[in-house]
Amino acid sequence: MYEPIRTKSVHSTMAGTTSDFPHRTREEELDIQLAGHLAALLAVTDELRAQTPSADLDTAADRLAAQVTRLRGGLVRAVPATNPRAPQALHQRAHTLAGRALVVAASRADTASAILSAERMDAHAEALDPQELASH
Repeated sequence: MYEPIRTKSVHSTMAGTTSDFPHRTREEELDIQLAGHLAALLAVTDELRAQTPSADLDTAADRLAAQVTRLRGGLVRAVPATNPRAPQALHQRAHTLAGRALVVAASRADTASAILSAERMDAHAEALDPQELASH
């Protein structure tokens, strides 16, 4: 009635079998996610620094770069956009990215990244109007 399967499954689940493609651990996946969120936050921070230079943003950028380098083993920095966005929109984006990074950092128990993310959330929240932050 049914024809038997003649090819090997691509979803090998039997114990002791090896697959032809590499698997990442949960920790490796979280490292990749965290590095991505922090790199995106660094890009927005650099864009804010280009518009409104400040010592706080310089320090934050250095700390973010150090964390991304630690997680990725290297760092590639984006060039700030030539058509700048409004500072409020950048602060909102940075706040959102810092929140995402905080969730992943907490999930992987990365204290240094969690503290940095929480500090950046607070800094960007202070730069936003309370109504604007509540609407997102």
